[in-house]
Amino acid sequence: MLLILSGFFAGVIIASVIYSATGFSLFGRADEKPSASVDSSNAELTALAYGVLEYIRDGDYQALSRVAHPDFGVVFSPYATVSLSTNRRFSAVQIAGFENDTNVYVWGVQDGSGEPIELTPAGYIDEYVYYKDFCSASLIGVNRIVKSGNALENITDEFPGVKFVDFHIPGGEKDSPDELAWGSLRLGFEEYNGALWLTVVINSRWTI
Repeated sequence: MLLILSGFFAGVIIASVIYSATGFSLFGRADEKPSASVDSSNAELTALAYGVLEYIRDGDYQALSRVAHPDFGVVFSPYATVSLSTNRRFSAVQIAGFENDTNVYVWGVQDGSGEPIELTPAGYIDEYVYYKDFCSASLIGVNRIVKSGNALENITDEFPGVKFVDFHIPGGEKDSPDELAWGSLRLGFEEYNGALWLTVVINSRWTI
């Protein structure tokens, strides 16, 4: 099912899902997809995504490594267009060491300039993952993208079996200075040995 949830906040994950299942529905801005009611089949995915989001927010890389795909690892994409050839992929063991990893990696190329994105794991998380308070996101998309910019949306092309949650924070009103200041963090999961594992972390925002 393709759904969008609204009004989720950390600490009330399951309660929010159950409450939304009763038919609770909100609407975002006119240029964003409307919210819709959810059923309990999405509760596990949403709760898992919120847990991962909190690990990222808190810098708990040991916990994050335990939900990373044990065979494939996790791809980190700095923009909505995922490139398995240029985006950085880390194993669960590597993610567990992020806190003390001072190596500078190339994570992709910068929008506009085309220069390489060269950052430590901590620097990348700050600039391209948790650069907004996504735990307080006002719009949540379950297996659905809340808002798109100019970048190609290809998460389901690169990960055909993916299940994902899109945490979206809107920008300002239309024609305002902050109109383009929106951001989304998408967490994608795939099934492996009967469980869901994190396989991709995508930053989506306005691009040139």
